[in-house]
Amino acid sequence: MPSLITCLKYQNAPAAIDFLKAAFGFTAKAVYPDPENPKMIHHAELVLGSSMIMIGSLHTPAERGNTITLYAVIDDADAHCAQAKLHGTHVLREPHDNEGYPGRSYEAEDTEGHTWMFGTYDPWA
Repeated sequence: MPSLITCLKYQNAPAAIDFLKAAFGFTAKAVYPDPENPKMIHHAELVLGSSMIMIGSLHTPAERGNTITLYAVIDDADAHCAQAKLHGTHVLREPHDNEGYPGRSYEAEDTEGHTWMFGTYDPWA
């Protein structure tokens, strides 16, 4: 399966999931809401044919300017981040255990300011 997946962040992720399922025919493979606030989606996986997108809620107003991220499945988030830093990568979020779903990940910007997330969680597994 592909190991590069587009991620989208929404102000109202539950409504977006419902819309994408009804309007575009996606099916929900997994949805991980916050146990205390079900309107906050930590992570969701929607499938259309052999393609997948991942969805989550915006956590802060600052995230509104960047609602699309690419996610790459890797073996070791800490080692991958250390390698990226050696090449001057601006790390937005240091390696951490994912909140609300398994795995470890980090976020960084490329040379043009696009956000990338690299993590050990494989949604296809």
